[in-house]
Amino acid sequence: MLCRLKNEIAEVSLGMVLVLLMCGFAAAQDIKTNYMPGTDFSKYKTYKWVGVQGAEQPDQILDQQIKQAIDGQLTSKGMTKTDDDKADLYVAYQLSITQQREWNAYGTGGGWRMGGGMATATSSTIQIGTLGLDFYDPSPKQLIWRGQATKTLNPSKDPQKNQERLNKAMAKLLKDFPPKPNK
Repeated sequence: MLCRLKNEIAEVSLGMVLVLLMCGFAAAQDIKTNYMPGTDFSKYKTYKWVGVQGAEQPDQILDQQIKQAIDGQLTSKGMTKTDDDKADLYVAYQLSITQQREWNAYGTGGGWRMGGGMATATSSTIQIGTLGLDFYDPSPKQLIWRGQATKTLNPSKDPQKNQERLNKAMAKLLKDFPPKPNK
């Protein structure tokens, strides 16, 4: 009897650990970056926002929140935003948002091996969003850096929380920008 109880406790503990790990992975952002080898990023001091023709645009509020989060990161790296066409760097972003069905299920009573009890399952729709951030050198009109942040979006009723989430995502995305020169 004691051995069976220990096995059930071990199974429950393993199950709880797996659920916690899965929750951690679901909340983590997937960050990818790439850049043009041989680019001298030290020459870029100013940047200008540009639009991507044909890209789906978010509402004005979200657009400003995204730009504010990116501006904060670029400013902290010593860059200056300008509206001048002679900016050293052009910056643009794109969004892609898809929906995914999420199932939430739980059971009551019965235990792992005893049968019985009741189970309930509900579904909800969650937003999966990807933000692509591009940096262009305007003189050769060439893409020199690209980053993507993908994360389950969980919009809050609190605009401050939304901005904080964006700030964290952009800090993570731009953590290693500008790339260090290879020697």
